Amino acid sequence: MDSKPMPAVRFTLGKQSSLAPELGDDDNNCESVNWEEEKEGEIDGRVRLMYLANEGDLEGIKELLESGTDVNFRDIDDRTALHVAACQGYSDVVDFFIKNGAEIDPKDRWGSTPLADAIHYKNHDVIKLLEKHGAKPLMAPMHVKNARQVPEYEIDPKELDFTDSVEITKGTICIASWRGIKVAVKKLEEEVTVDEDKVRAFRDELALLQKLRHPNVVQFLGAVTQSTPMMIVTEYLPKGDLRAFLKRKGALRTSRAVRFALDIARGMNYLHENRPEAIIHRDLQPSNILRDDSGHLKVADFGVSKLLKVTSRVKEDRPLICQDSSCRYLAPEVFRNEEYDTKVDVFSFAMILQEMIEGCPPFVSKQENEVPKAYVAKERPPFRAPAKRYVHGLKELIEECWSENPAKRPTYIQIIASLENIYINIAHKRRWKVRTLKCFQNLEAFWKKDPGSRSSRSSHSTIDI
Repeated sequence: MDSKPMPAVRFTLGKQSSLAPELGDDDNNCESVNWEEEKEGEIDGRVRLMYLANEGDLEGIKELLESGTDVNFRDIDDRTALHVAACQGYSDVVDFFIKNGAEIDPKDRWGSTPLADAIHYKNHDVIKLLEKHGAKPLMAPMHVKNARQVPEYEIDPKELDFTDSVEITKGTICIASWRGIKVAVKKLEEEVTVDEDKVRAFRDELALLQKLRHPNVVQFLGAVTQSTPMMIVTEYLPKGDLRAFLKRKGALRTSRAVRFALDIARGMNYLHENRPEAIIHRDLQPSNILRDDSGHLKVADFGVSKLLKVTSRVKEDRPLICQDSSCRYLAPEVFRNEEYDTKVDVFSFAMILQEMIEGCPPFVSKQENEVPKAYVAKERPPFRAPAKRYVHGLKELIEECWSENPAKRPTYIQIIASLENIYINIAHKRRWKVRTLKCFQNLEAFWKKDPGSRSSRSSHSTIDI
């Protein structure tokens, strides 16, 4: 290691710390190296390391480190060569520094780290490399400068207890304890806080959840946005999702399927009737529908939802692939990468309702990636359950909801009206059966008590029951 004493030196070439204010006269009580006037051999090796990091001279850096120059040397501003390379975006130099013992998260005099600088200058390859080696962001992408701007929904992450945490969805949603209750926590992992698309999706989902208040929509409780990892906190529904329930139960009784369908339709109608902009869920499927303690259903997970102005339609930026959503529930116009509106959620609803009655997912015999081709070819899942399971126009309602022409699909207001009529008819039929059965049971009990009455009754042409 270099032992020659050196004066206080500020490295002023290249991009500077992302958190540093502009340097004034009072800040210049140190030497700045004039690289044109000084001969290379007369410059302290540690300062030369900073210069070579700024230039991306990997071979020169290797020679310096082999000669014993300290990879973690700091100038008067506490900046290291890793800070400099991160600012400039030299991922090969950053990788070499890390492999040769550079500290991952050193802070300069203003508190900035190499990762913070890389984020500031949008050097994405360096960001990924630093995160891979354990660098942590200084602040969340939604961090505010003024404490008065902290949103009302902000939750102190220290209040969230993950001691006995259980994963609900692999890698993203888990159970935690907050103020004495169990909650569901969706995390935006630290390594994606610099992914602009994922941060934007997080912001959009958060903006949507703040608007929503309905018995059939999962309740938003708060969020962590001023530190990482950023998190969305919602009510926890211990009975799990509809997907798990259907796997366990199989085909449901028609009355239960209709009751569940009403819960979903009411929640979705609330979203579609939101003003001034309707909300398209666009990922409605059994795994995104949760069961509460009373056995009712709530619509959840708005990660790919869209805000839709009443007079417009939306289109995906790129064609969807099956990893984006479950292909079994998405409308064909989405697969064709066409413009679409709220009616895509009606198509998904038809698939869920049929699944509850049939007891298996749509096109269960097909591979996931084959299903879109079937929908685009105007194929629909077959009705295999007995006709009595599709009473009072239920089959016709499903067929309307999955119509090839979105304009012919009913609105959720119309769906609710149809389902309520079907449910009333099922209830009437059930009550009639119960009353009839009870009458015969009473008659049978009477005959057993007075056997002689049976022969006398049998001579009458009618029996009053």
